Amino acid sequence: MNLEDRLAAFEKLGRYISAIDEGVFNQLVQHARNENSWFTSESIRQSLAGIVRLLRADQLKQWVAVYDLSSVTPKVIAVVMAGNIPLVGFHDLLTVLLSGNIVQIKPSSKDRVLLTFVIQQLIEIEPRFLPLIYQVERLKNFDAVIATGSDNSSRYFEYYFGKYPHVIRKNRSSCAVLTGFESDQELEDLGKDVFSYFGLGCRNVSKLFVPEEFDFTRLLKSWQSYEKVMDHHKYHNNYDYQKSIVLVNRIPFLDNGFILLQESKKLVSPISVLFYEYYASRDNLLMRLDEEKTKLQCVVGNAKPASVKIGQSQYPDVWDYADEVDTLKFLQTLN
Repeated sequence: MNLEDRLAAFEKLGRYISAIDEGVFNQLVQHARNENSWFTSESIRQSLAGIVRLLRADQLKQWVAVYDLSSVTPKVIAVVMAGNIPLVGFHDLLTVLLSGNIVQIKPSSKDRVLLTFVIQQLIEIEPRFLPLIYQVERLKNFDAVIATGSDNSSRYFEYYFGKYPHVIRKNRSSCAVLTGFESDQELEDLGKDVFSYFGLGCRNVSKLFVPEEFDFTRLLKSWQSYEKVMDHHKYHNNYDYQKSIVLVNRIPFLDNGFILLQESKKLVSPISVLFYEYYASRDNLLMRLDEEKTKLQCVVGNAKPASVKIGQSQYPDVWDYADEVDTLKFLQTLN
């Protein structure tokens, strides 16, 4: 199977997902939610829409054009996938297979249903992928590793996989830089970056950098359309728990009934909480972001130093690599 065949198969997969039968989709959601109750119909639909975006023919061809993938001696690439949001490991699957290698997947126990479904559709489209994709409980007999996890699990990965060529990802989060001049629509769109997937993804904004005298009342008012997150019992429980903590400890906070805003130097906020930090000047902000650059996945905003437009953090392009590590280049160097 040459590169053109592999590209054609993924392009067809994108078209299939974009036109998925509603009955099939509803059944898929039911099974996925039984496995992971955070995986709502809305979250799964958004994840699939993101995959369709990745699999556009023009984008795929533009992406692979800068690499030499014509003559590859297939290697077995072990991929340890996370399960915090639906199909979060799809990009690694795509990268390994398009590069002409074999993928040995250790799936997350929280995201097997969706992954298996997508793999089955891909194999139906192109049966020659069948011997190139393995889902396993225990990784063995591989040539290189791509592993995604927390800071704690990364130490485990380093210990067991350090002797192999590897890409090991740690905890990352995203922030937003606001100027105070955002329109009401821009503030509303920022809610997509905060509330999508209930804030569980590394591309979710969990921290705001705001100028002094920033108007939080306008911000919280603009997010009323996201109040439905409280319909999810786990999110609601987290909100109640976090609110009880700040009340008992008399920690100042802002509240609109479904998210708590709390001033903090920390980057990663708990579910239902959003941290914020004031900056006095642009130079001060730049230094602060530089201090945290290895921990940030996205910097959202409509002015520099932000690099991702407001409302777009959950829709990366296919060449927007996690942790800024070019996995396709990594795989190419194995040959």
